[in-house]
Amino acid sequence: MATETMAETGQKAKAGKYLTFVLGEEFYGIPVLKVREIIRLVPITLVPKMPNYIKGVINLRGKIIAVVDLRQRFGLAGIQDTERTCIIVVQVDMSDGSKIAMGLIVDAVEEVLNISAGEIENTPDFGAKLDTDYLLGMAKVKGKVKALLDIDRVIAADASCSLTQ
Repeated sequence: MATETMAETGQKAKAGKYLTFVLGEEFYGIPVLKVREIIRLVPITLVPKMPNYIKGVINLRGKIIAVVDLRQRFGLAGIQDTERTCIIVVQVDMSDGSKIAMGLIVDAVEEVLNISAGEIENTPDFGAKLDTDYLLGMAKVKGKVKALLDIDRVIAADASCSLTQ
């Protein structure tokens, strides 16, 4: 009977269903349990003094939620919105234990994939002290590499200070 390594145990914990989406030429995934809904791009109300990647707020059935442009959050070049540009509404676990709904603008949603532990590798070592804590791992699916995001870490650290200023 073989003993599992810590990495194998971690990969099994990361296996599951992911909503995959596109930003430019890159593919990403977020755990489907974090996703509340996907909506078309709607008018966004600007809020002064926010970081450039926080686009503002929308009224979603009577609830005001902040909207983040993931392209800008990741430092990618901006592009013109298309008919496929949409907002993924996610539930983010904040560092204080609270949960908030937040919208993420993405170029296009792909599909929901069931990603097995064997398809997930740890985030590579980039040879420098780079913060990759926001990545759960890298999935190899259908010949493409998809970065699996820990959306709580992508959003929560900045959201807690930016949205309460």
